[in-house]
Amino acid sequence: MTIMNPSAPRRLFLIGPMGAGKSTIGKALASALGFEFLDSDKVIEERTGASIPLIFEIEGEAGFRDREAAVIDELTQRDGIVLATGGGAILQKENRAALVARGTVIYLHASVAQQLARTVHDSNRPLLQTEDREAKLAELMAIREPLYRAVADIVIDTEVNNPHKVINAIMHFLR
Repeated sequence: MTIMNPSAPRRLFLIGPMGAGKSTIGKALASALGFEFLDSDKVIEERTGASIPLIFEIEGEAGFRDREAAVIDELTQRDGIVLATGGGAILQKENRAALVARGTVIYLHASVAQQLARTVHDSNRPLLQTEDREAKLAELMAIREPLYRAVADIVIDTEVNNPHKVINAIMHFLR
């Protein structure tokens, strides 16, 4: 276990687009810090007993975003966590406010090309159920990139496919 400065943040929030590695990095980072790892999408699925695509199908994106906001409001109040948020969590003002006010926000950046490569076989992403996935990812990035950067305390490029390097970079900032 890594020894942390007592004044180091006790709540770390990972934001970024789908395919940036929030879950992979989050699990390893939480383990390194002795923190609990939480994924807001997984919490929603566990609580509803339904997959994210099914929630989108039944309730639409707006219904999903309402559920997401409630979960993020709750989870961002817990100490000793690394929270991976969904790629669109930053779209809602109340989510951005909770993330900024309650912890350290780490933006894991990935290019559209990298996102496409990492999500090519993933059918569990409702917003990518389209013929031109690359165009959709570019559209989402154009809307979300300014919001990610606006709330981030730390920006880490995840283009390097080595999670250990990404974690080391995050740990460097936390010291």
